[in-house]
Amino acid sequence: MTPTGRKPDEGERYRTILETAARLICERGYEGTSMQEIAAACRMTKAGLYHHIQNKEQLLFAIMNYGMDVFEEQVLAPVQDVVDPVERLRQCMRQNIHLVTSGRSKEVIIILHEHATLTGEAREYIDRRKKRYVRFLEDAFAEANRLGRLRGVVDPTVAAFSFLGMILWVYKWFKPDGRLTEEQIADGMVELLFPSAAVGVSAAAPASDDQDAPALRMVPRAASASGSGEEPQ
Repeated sequence: MTPTGRKPDEGERYRTILETAARLICERGYEGTSMQEIAAACRMTKAGLYHHIQNKEQLLFAIMNYGMDVFEEQVLAPVQDVVDPVERLRQCMRQNIHLVTSGRSKEVIIILHEHATLTGEAREYIDRRKKRYVRFLEDAFAEANRLGRLRGVVDPTVAAFSFLGMILWVYKWFKPDGRLTEEQIADGMVELLFPSAAVGVSAAAPASDDQDAPALRMVPRAASASGSGEEPQ
């Protein structure tokens, strides 16, 4: 009962179950976590847990689906309306890094570790949701290509998965009490892939060979056609 004497909101109770189960599964793995342990961590009986959850795989699906809800709310929604494709990617990367370094990211981390555990329609549904993010990134990189914002042509799929690879590995080495803060990590990774000078490139005029406009570092600058022997920057 809450201090007001009312039962806790069922939606809030359900979210608490998902977040608690996610934390345990992240720590012990899906196979290494029992429903009894999850019930105990939720301060419920096993029968009480099954009142909310049908079975263990359905619980995992619910966690992943909730994780994607959190992801779309915290990462995609804030950047959807950013007009400039490079700035959209910069903000998206920053939002995503904050998600995988924060406490609420447990559900998303499970998606990385346990994606092969789901079967049938549940797995197909989660895969479709994940692929929407990949397409979002591919579209942003393709738009940046069209606008001449990249130094050379970058394959959007290669760029999207390079972007994801950088972000999705952060949880392996990030330490909340370590030398670097979440903000410092986000600043460093965004600046590495999307130098701040690149944001100022005009979207109306693609960079030509004789322009020294800033560009993303995804592709090295080509050697000068004049054979000057200068090192790429």
